[in-house]
Amino acid sequence: MAYVHSLRCRECGRTYDVAPRYACEWCFGPLEVLYDEEAVRRTVTRESIAAGPPTIWRYAGLLPVDEAPNSLPVGCTPLLRADRLAAELGLGELWVKDDTRNPTNSFKDRVVAVAVAKALEFGLKTIACASTGNLANAVAAAAARAGLPSYVFIPADLEPAKIVTSAVYGTNLVAVDGTYDDVNRLCGELAAEHPWAFVNVNVRPFYAEGSRTLAFETAEQLGWQAPDHVVVPVGSGSLLTKVDRGFGELVRAGLIEETPVRVSGAQATGCSPVATAFAEGSDTIRPQKPNTIAKSLAIGDPADGYYALDTVRRTGGALAAVTDDEVRAGIRLLARTEGIFGETAAGVTIASLRRLAAEGVVRPDERVVAYVTGHGLKTLDAVQDEVGPTATIEPTLDAFRAAFPSAAEA
Repeated sequence: MAYVHSLRCRECGRTYDVAPRYACEWCFGPLEVLYDEEAVRRTVTRESIAAGPPTIWRYAGLLPVDEAPNSLPVGCTPLLRADRLAAELGLGELWVKDDTRNPTNSFKDRVVAVAVAKALEFGLKTIACASTGNLANAVAAAAARAGLPSYVFIPADLEPAKIVTSAVYGTNLVAVDGTYDDVNRLCGELAAEHPWAFVNVNVRPFYAEGSRTLAFETAEQLGWQAPDHVVVPVGSGSLLTKVDRGFGELVRAGLIEETPVRVSGAQATGCSPVATAFAEGSDTIRPQKPNTIAKSLAIGDPADGYYALDTVRRTGGALAAVTDDEVRAGIRLLARTEGIFGETAAGVTIASLRRLAAEGVVRPDERVVAYVTGHGLKTLDAVQDEVGPTATIEPTLDAFRAAFPSAAEA
């Protein structure tokens, strides 16, 4: 069962009854879910979790809602030891959390599963979102599975693969001439007019809680231990803050020992408002107009930017920003060393990890987890001009031997 206590404003601390609301009526600060932590500690154990299904719903006692009927099997994705990548980066114990294995190949399936379940609990029967791509896929698929109508709003210049992999589910796909911030603004206006569940607007406090399952799974897969350092891609900033919160909640629930977890963030230079503030030592997140191939992270005015910045500073991590060329190199490095093909957001994470390791921020004596949040098949255009056949030959042995003279020694 869900042990939700109330909603609380992250700015002024005022509390509210549980309802589809996302902003404080007093100061307009964002709302977050509060749990009855004593009830959680009494009830949720490692054994009760192990007895649960191989999905995020094994952590139902730590989530704001019970499992929705007909939900897709989300979560329990692999945590892979990445020794070859670690060797290239000069690191020691490195793990990659491969969330490309979710139903629509990104971590967004986690947050959408929680949001749809809560929407049904509230009696909301139409699912909607503003998206940079992965969320559009996840909402369209989850709504189709649940038999619910959906409206998905995206920037018109989104990657073609993400457009196709949203439209195929039969959603009402609305392409908007503008940036993600324009799309999000429109959805905020529509949420005031329609009794729909906009997963990242009026249902956002509950939707965001799904990201905590990445921390829950990481700790469980490490033998109920927290890592020393995590590297998380930053778009809105919500994922980074929720991963940090997830580890803290496991400590308070008595599920893991209290271990400091350093949290670092990754952005692309073409849209790096949080990393820019970190580099400048500023508390001000100045909006930017996105100009990067990492479209899934291209949020110029991140809703949780300040909270992500605060989390990184409080935990002793850092924020890096990498160029599009570094992003492409990061995609190829991860694929070449570990056999994982990540999208551009993954390229941002791996390239940032490389930079932070070179700068000594991520250390060889740390147990490090890098979060790969989306599959490379979603952003083929990012690397399609850089990879291809090693050689094109005639169908003869002589042609092969001429093209690969060292093959006989392999």
